[in-house]
Amino acid sequence: MDGFTVTIWVVRILFLLLLYLFLFGIARALLRDLRAAAREPTLELGRLVVVASPAGEPAPGSTLPLDAITTLGRDVNNAVVVDDEFVSTEHAVLTFRGRTWYVEDLNSTNGTFVNGSPVDGVAPLGYGDEIQLGQVRLRLERVRR
Repeated sequence: MDGFTVTIWVVRILFLLLLYLFLFGIARALLRDLRAAAREPTLELGRLVVVASPAGEPAPGSTLPLDAITTLGRDVNNAVVVDDEFVSTEHAVLTFRGRTWYVEDLNSTNGTFVNGSPVDGVAPLGYGDEIQLGQVRLRLERVRR
């Protein structure tokens, strides 16, 4: 073997070593981020408190945690299931955008109301506002920390 061939092999081995070190660093950083995310408590953006529910489901006084996108309706696939004969299967959706909550009626039969006013399209919500779906009234509340 001449000197040139030995040099090429040394460069190849060094390149592979650096490549493996780089991949190891990436894997270690990803693992550290995953562990940190698993330790952090889940961030609750808000909650609904059941003010009135004649049928009893959800129970009056119960609190329902909200995700950034929360569907409401009679169907069991909704995040918040409202058992009321006047509520559509997919009645409304609550979304958190920026720092504000919005409610959108999903073309329900009986409509969605905020503080007694019907929702036409998308309506902004404030903490303390009451949402009415059928005969069920829910109040949007801030999470206390």
